[in-house]
Amino acid sequence: MTIAIALTGCSGRRLAVTSLGDALGEAIARGGTTYSRDDDPELIQQAGPAALKTIEGLLDEVPYHRGLLLTGVSGFTQYAYAYVQCEADYVEDQDLTRATELRDRARKLYRRALDYGLRGIETAHPHFREDLSADPVKALSRTGKKDAPLLHWTANAWGALISLSKDDANLMADLPLAAKLMRRSIELDTGFGEGASHDFFIAYEGGRPAAAGGSAARAREHLSEAMRQGGGRRAAPLVIYAETVLAAEQNRVEFERTLQEALAIDVNRYPNNRLANLIAQKRARWLLGRMEALFVE
Repeated sequence: MTIAIALTGCSGRRLAVTSLGDALGEAIARGGTTYSRDDDPELIQQAGPAALKTIEGLLDEVPYHRGLLLTGVSGFTQYAYAYVQCEADYVEDQDLTRATELRDRARKLYRRALDYGLRGIETAHPHFREDLSADPVKALSRTGKKDAPLLHWTANAWGALISLSKDDANLMADLPLAAKLMRRSIELDTGFGEGASHDFFIAYEGGRPAAAGGSAARAREHLSEAMRQGGGRRAAPLVIYAETVLAAEQNRVEFERTLQEALAIDVNRYPNNRLANLIAQKRARWLLGRMEALFVE
């Protein structure tokens, strides 16, 4: 495709890029791509950088193409989490320097994703960034159902960036704005990604102490809703809940049971969730292997 685009004239090249961007954006908005169905996470890890740079190359041609910007924010966010941030966690006990480098890289990738997401929203809502800072309720009230995927992925990129930037007071102050974006996404399309927007709030509520406004009870409500809408097809809500709520509560029995439930999901039975489930199950196994460090007898 990229070779064919390169050989066309300027107008033809832009038309080809636009058509491709439309197709990519529609696939992500529907919640499934060939990547999401893949059964080889390592293959996707190796292919990911080239695919992401291709998207950026296409955006050079059409900088405000909504479908390409949605592809950018979702692609960079997912790659940064699955293959950079998680990898930092996995290697930290053996190589703290490497873990620190990986988290620095993850932050940069999340920043890039966040910019694409906000730019994508602004294709339909000019000056959205400024309006969001000035009056979040008013800014978000202008969004509609078609904006739900962009709101979802932008909030995820923003929240992930903040989670790795606890020493940045300015970014930490943005956490409520990221949550407002995700709440609006749920209001507009509560079933997007089979309830994946509720995953954000499992971590958001479960990852903060009560003194900071967190609530294990609300996290459980979001877990229930994520599982209900996903029909038990997604492992991620269970893994997030175990890591953020059950570990904090020191509930070892329920922690292990919940992660085993995540591991029991048949990844081949639900092909549209195959890659995400494989990634979540890898984290579940890692967490089970750290139980002695996580729980005080």
